[in-house]
Amino acid sequence: MVNCKKLDLNLRKKLIKYYIWSMALYGAETWTLRAADQKYLESFEMWCWRRMEKIIWTDHVRNEEVLLRVNEQRNILHEIRKRKANWIGHILRRNWLLKQVIEGKIKGEMEVTRRLGRRRKKLLDDLKDRRGYSHLKEETLDRTMWRHRFGGGFGPVVRENTE
Repeated sequence: MVNCKKLDLNLRKKLIKYYIWSMALYGAETWTLRAADQKYLESFEMWCWRRMEKIIWTDHVRNEEVLLRVNEQRNILHEIRKRKANWIGHILRRNWLLKQVIEGKIKGEMEVTRRLGRRRKKLLDDLKDRRGYSHLKEETLDRTMWRHRFGGGFGPVVRENTE
C-alpha cells in the first residue's frame, strides 16, 4: 500500500477534485442553494483539505493556514455556479419541454395551496438576480461568449491517434 504523504501535493489535490468532488457534487446543476447549504459545502471542502493533510481538529489549525498549506482557495461554490451556468445555458439554447418547465410556462394540473412563509427559491433565481432573465436568454445564444463569461473550460475532447 502506498503512503499518501509520498504522493505529490498537486496529484493529491487532483484526486480530491476529480474523484471526491465529482461524487459529492453529482447533480449540483439543479440544486437551489440556501445559505445553510453553502455553509455545509464550504465545511465539506475544508474537511477534504484537512483529511488530505491529516490535520485533526485538536491541532487547532485555522482554515486559512490549511488553505495556505495546500496552496488552494475556497472554490467549491464557484465550481457549482460554473456547472449550473453551463447546464442552464445548454437548456436555454434549446426549445425543449424542460426549458418550458424551468421558465414556469407549464403548470401542473394539481391544485396547489399557498405555503406559509417566504416564497421558495427556484432554479433560475440565483442567475436572474444578477442579470435579468431576458438578458440571460440572449447571452446563451452566443455559446463562445457564454463559455468565456462563466469559465466553461469544457471544450471538446481531443484524442491523439497512437497508430
